Amino acid sequence: MPVQVKKHHPALKHAGYAATGILPGENSAEFEKLHRDLIAELGPNGALENDVVATMARLVWRKKNLETFRIAELARSRYAQIMRERVPEDKIDYPEHTFGTVIEKVDPAVREAAIRAAVDQARKELGDAYGLVEIGEIASVDQLMKGLEVQDRLDAMIDKCLKRLLFLRGLKSISSASTSAPRERLAGPSKAA
Repeated sequence: MPVQVKKHHPALKHAGYAATGILPGENSAEFEKLHRDLIAELGPNGALENDVVATMARLVWRKKNLETFRIAELARSRYAQIMRERVPEDKIDYPEHTFGTVIEKVDPAVREAAIRAAVDQARKELGDAYGLVEIGEIASVDQLMKGLEVQDRLDAMIDKCLKRLLFLRGLKSISSASTSAPRERLAGPSKAA
């Protein structure tokens, strides 16, 4: 019996999709333009500033494209409806006159063929939105909120490290300024007087 491997959208294998990133059906060229415009406007310098601007680009993009989540929800709903309509389920019946259970098993080959037909129908019907079905719950407001919470915690930790770094640099600059300043002689009678 062959082992079935569930196929995932290619970007999922590489963590290419996140709720704050570009989702299927969105225009990556528009996102890149937005990112370049923010770079031109804000002029980041260094890795941390570039990261801040990249984060801003993803957040502005998501704000402008919140409609994608509604489309994803509708696509997932339609996909589920197609599956319910086309894919036969095993039936379990509990007749009132007996204490036994009647189970009707669906032939696995028939079920597999029905799944393939349902997926084909969903792909045709949903078009580009089918990509949102493939990536699953990633394209949902709940996942967006979870992702933003994690991002917020990471940003807070980075901010804490930056504050500590700036504090230490401040201490070092005070220390080096006090050791490199010339020491004045104690005021006393001058020989020239």
